[in-house]
Amino acid sequence: MKIVILDGYTENPGDLSWEGFEKLGDLTVYDRTPADKIVERIGDADVVYTNKTPITRETLDACPNVKFIGVLATGYNVIDVEAAKEKGIPVSNIPTYGTDAVAQFTIALLLELCHHIGDHSNAVKNGEWTNNPDWCFWNYPLIELAGKTMGVIGFGRIGQRTAEIAQALGMKILAYDAYKNPELESESCKYVELEELLANSDVISLHCPLFPETEGIINKDTIAKMKDGVMILNTSRGPLIVEEDLRDALNSGKVAGAGLDVVSKEPIEMDNPLLSAKNIIITPHIAWAPKESRQRLMDIAVDNLKGFKEGKPINVVNK
Repeated sequence: MKIVILDGYTENPGDLSWEGFEKLGDLTVYDRTPADKIVERIGDADVVYTNKTPITRETLDACPNVKFIGVLATGYNVIDVEAAKEKGIPVSNIPTYGTDAVAQFTIALLLELCHHIGDHSNAVKNGEWTNNPDWCFWNYPLIELAGKTMGVIGFGRIGQRTAEIAQALGMKILAYDAYKNPELESESCKYVELEELLANSDVISLHCPLFPETEGIINKDTIAKMKDGVMILNTSRGPLIVEEDLRDALNSGKVAGAGLDVVSKEPIEMDNPLLSAKNIIITPHIAWAPKESRQRLMDIAVDNLKGFKEGKPINVVNK
């Protein structure tokens, strides 16, 4: 069985092993594949793995030997899954691998907004403490989270884990999700409708998938319903936020701060409106990427291929 990985560098820049795949077939790994090389590199491969390299209907037409497509990620919008289904090609993704990593990163963004630790450390190194007339100083408001309320939009695995950590910090949770599990409710955590969440949250954290009904869920109208000084976190999908509206709200002070690991178009373009916003942290889509998390992703990707080889494909998204 011939296996091709089109863009393996993001998953494995050299600190993991491809051994699991090598045991299953003749493996070729490319760090990155430009659009004009996709068909050539797939060639007569039986199995193709991709992270963000697109696989279109035209590509599948040109590569008739493909029998299985694996995604080295959860999202699979880069693949024409309907075309693959028509051709009898199962497409398997990695549904859960980074729950703890993404939840931890979400809270890290929040803590940085509350304390600006990096900025204060740089200030010390630049001599501001040495030359300060007082025994301490701070350049930003410092915020205590205990007693405050976090609104979690999207209460799946990552949303729930983020809420657990927030509750350990003394926060109360308002959860909004289309599917409710009453067993998750407690004195410090309850389901509410979106309007109540917007009106009563000190922090709003996005953990919902990108669907037509969630695209642009954070916009000038929903922001207007929020508390003055709210903080917004997004480690889910960039298009959940209307970026011009968030910029305006940050610059006006309506939103006190934002921590984002995702934007609408990635890599970010230098004319993105968020780059001209005040008090915003933007990181390059790395919440998922600790080594431990990437190893789980690798293990699940190998298991997906084993399942296919055994005639029992798993995590198939185009049944």
